[in-house]
Amino acid sequence: MLNMKKGMALMLATSFAVLSACGQGSGTANGVENGANEAKNTATNAVIESEAPKQPVTIEFWYGLGGKLGDTMKEKIELFNSSQQDVIVKGIAQADYSETEQKLQAAIAAKQPPAAVLSSNMAWAKKGLFADMSEMIASDDSFNKDDFVQTFLEQGQLDDKQYFLPMYGTTQVMYYRKDALEKNGLTPDNFKTWEALAEAAAKMTTKKDGKTSFYGWEPMWGRDNMMDAVFSKGGTVLSEDGKTVMIDSPEWIETWELFRKWIHEDQIMSIHSGGQGWEYWYKTIDDVMKGNAAGYTGSSGDQGDLDFNIVAAMEQPGWEGVGAGKPVANAIMAGIPAGVSDEQKAAAYEWLTFFSQPENTAAWSISTGYIAVRSSALEDENYKVFSEQNPQIKVPLMQAAHASAPFQDPTGGKINDALTIAADKVQIGNVSAEQALKEAKATAQKELDRLK
Repeated sequence: MLNMKKGMALMLATSFAVLSACGQGSGTANGVENGANEAKNTATNAVIESEAPKQPVTIEFWYGLGGKLGDTMKEKIELFNSSQQDVIVKGIAQADYSETEQKLQAAIAAKQPPAAVLSSNMAWAKKGLFADMSEMIASDDSFNKDDFVQTFLEQGQLDDKQYFLPMYGTTQVMYYRKDALEKNGLTPDNFKTWEALAEAAAKMTTKKDGKTSFYGWEPMWGRDNMMDAVFSKGGTVLSEDGKTVMIDSPEWIETWELFRKWIHEDQIMSIHSGGQGWEYWYKTIDDVMKGNAAGYTGSSGDQGDLDFNIVAAMEQPGWEGVGAGKPVANAIMAGIPAGVSDEQKAAAYEWLTFFSQPENTAAWSISTGYIAVRSSALEDENYKVFSEQNPQIKVPLMQAAHASAPFQDPTGGKINDALTIAADKVQIGNVSAEQALKEAKATAQKELDRLK
């Protein structure tokens, strides 16, 4: 009897298992076959998907560079694109840094920013308009923070977060025609102070029919060159507590007044101003290279456009009784606008960190004259060989060792704007430095007081 019950139980269990199997899939007798086909199709689709090539992420990179700098940037973008298959960088050039920022502001407002941009604006970063790269850096084992030139890396930080990465460093140095000095019995030792430079410029200046036909020196248009000279004399933009604008102090007025006098009264110096993009800059370079001026104050990045068979480079001068010059060493940085997708942010980060790799930043320095942002770039074999044959490339590095940090405008650029207007009044309008700077001080102080 027990055996019969066991037999019946086995038959029922078997029948139930068969019925259950038949009930799968479409609910027909073909359910088992359909289920098997579905599994087969799923596996096949997985294989097809794994074999399908992953499409690269295309991003836009905006930069305001012209001339050889622009061409060199194109080369670096092409090098990156050919080095891997995950990201394609599409370079979009603007006339200069200012135009890049203007167009970026419009793109952010339209919610169509590029994934990466050669621009840094801390005021915008405070407003959340740029992405914080700290987490990407923390998860990147290849990111060697200590190998970066710290003063450059720190310029991209806000509240201990990294919003911008340095692409290259710059400082304004002096370029002079070797034949102009030799002709007048001068040497670079005659350029150690601004007072001595003015004397040398007067000696080299040539006048014809009451007009200057050959200038002893050409400062670069704008506030930066004259601010460098002020910092070298010990002047500051703000008081130590950051509450008072100091641009009408004796250091400022005396320095800027000398530039006004050299340009407009003595006519031993001249400037080019205005034009499209960097037009004024290249006109200044052309004056020296074509023999219309003995020298000029320009960027370390000009070296790629100069013929060092004709010119040589030296550091900016200091002031008598004060010491060596202390011009600004500034990092040119790039950031990732906050409004782009995570995929675009990751792609942009890959491009920016590629650019700053030791061999790449060394190559950029060799090609352009700008300062490499990685300490180990100095150990790059190509850089070693080049610097031995081209000693001018070391001048920006030597100057950066005792340079001033760039002024961080707490008003989001309003103080700098006031200084730009004042510089134009002095350099172009022949307005006294005291009047121009006191007017700028009034405007700047109002903007600073708004922050209280």
